[in-house]
Amino acid sequence: MTDKQILLGRILGPHGLKGEVKIKSFTADPLDVASYGPVSVADGRCFKLVRARLQGDIVVAEIKGVADRNVAETLKGLELKVARDDLPEVDDGEYYQADLIGLPVVDGSGREIGEVLGFQNFGAGDLIEIKRDRSRSSFLPFTNDMVPVVDTEEGRVVLSEVGIAVLAADDGEKQEKAAP
Repeated sequence: MTDKQILLGRILGPHGLKGEVKIKSFTADPLDVASYGPVSVADGRCFKLVRARLQGDIVVAEIKGVADRNVAETLKGLELKVARDDLPEVDDGEYYQADLIGLPVVDGSGREIGEVLGFQNFGAGDLIEIKRDRSRSSFLPFTNDMVPVVDTEEGRVVLSEVGIAVLAADDGEKQEKAAP
C-alpha cells in the first residue's frame, strides 16, 4: 500500500449556472477523471464527480453537493487527485507516469544520468523532468524519440542519443547564462 496521490485533472472554472465545472483531464481517456471514485484536493476535501461529459477536450462535470455557479467559481484551480492504490493495475508494457518518479535515468550503455523527478505538461505535450544533480534538473519531451525505453521490470528509464544530445545542449545553455 502507498499513500502516493495521482493528479487526474485540474478545475478550470465554472460551467453554466447550476454548479458544473470545467476540468482539464490528465488521464488517457479524459472522462476517466470521474471514474476512480471520489477525488481529493490539497486542503483535504473530497468531491464526487457525476454526470461527466466531454466538450471538445475539456470535461464538464457536476460535483455532488455543488449547486450554483458561485460555489463552483471558488473551486477554480483545484487539482483533483486520487490515491495510487485506487487506480487499476496496468497490463505488461504499460505504466503510470507517477510510478516512474524516482527511477534512474540512464543512457544506452547503462551509465546513470540522473533520476526521474516528475512530469509536466505546459500545453505542448508531456515533458519528463530529470534531476541531474543536487542543484539542477532538465526537461525533455517525453516521446519515443527522446525516451525510447521505459523498463519497469528493471526499474529504469533509458534516453536515446537524441535525448542525451538535448541534455548536453541544455547544459551548454545553462553554462553560458552562468558565465560572468
